[in-house]
Amino acid sequence: MLVWILFLVLIVIFLALDLGVFNKEDHVIKTKEAGIWTLVWVTVAFLFSGVIYWLFSSGLIDNPTNLTPDNAVLKYITGYLIELSLSIDNVFVIAVIFSSFKIPAIYQHRVLFWGILGAIVFRALMILFGVALITRFEWIIYIFGVFLLYTAFNMLKGEDEDFDPQKSFVFKQLKKLFPITATIKGHDFFIVENAKKAATPLFVALIVIELTDILFALDSIPAILAITADPFIVFSSNILAILGLRSMYFLISRMLQKFRYINYSLVVILAFVGLKMLFSNYIHLPEWVSLTVISVSLITGILASRFISEKEETAS
Repeated sequence: MLVWILFLVLIVIFLALDLGVFNKEDHVIKTKEAGIWTLVWVTVAFLFSGVIYWLFSSGLIDNPTNLTPDNAVLKYITGYLIELSLSIDNVFVIAVIFSSFKIPAIYQHRVLFWGILGAIVFRALMILFGVALITRFEWIIYIFGVFLLYTAFNMLKGEDEDFDPQKSFVFKQLKKLFPITATIKGHDFFIVENAKKAATPLFVALIVIELTDILFALDSIPAILAITADPFIVFSSNILAILGLRSMYFLISRMLQKFRYINYSLVVILAFVGLKMLFSNYIHLPEWVSLTVISVSLITGILASRFISEKEETAS
């Protein structure tokens, strides 16, 4: 329990430094700044693998799945890469939400910051229940596997391309709860308009992003549970990937067209972990195989996006 408390304290410190020190004043996050922070978060996440090794070698943390220190590190890194890669798809949706509600770039970081806080809480609950389900009902892993394959199939068809946040169920329900104004006044989530308290587009975007993240977690949590059911590895890799999501958004949101093949990488990753779940009782792949498939899928998607021009794609 002490390890969990210390990890949560570390996350709180990271978030406090983020909003209270480094981003105390609202400003537009430039590509260079976003690149530096993305590198920082990825470095922190990989350095944390050393902490994972130490915890599992020293016996300072419960080890319900009987992992060796080396295997624990491999599962942590694999889980982190899965969460990080699936977060890329989240970036596309966040960009659509900000564009739909016309959120100025100067306030986008603050909206994402509060969105991250909510995501941490919701994902912690989903991980808790997900691990409990797999531990108690082994057959649930087959349901997760089928769900991931279904998600990969839908992603391959591109069903989410016409997503319109202002026509979503969430937005319609928010309009019933309280007045919504199109006015943006600083970074305030609520303002007084016509003697009534009204939600600004920043608050609406925050809620839509929050609930959208829950939907993404329905994919990402089962995906990492295909790698390991160790609760600390699942939680730490998931949260560290989420913390890097904000800087990643500002790094690649301006280059969305250049990453047009990355969705195919995500399809391969989701399909792989889905099949791994379905055949978990029959085929036991070494952890390096999962790590290789995920890494090669991402690199291939990035390289294809970089070197295959749209003209070549049209000609073929």
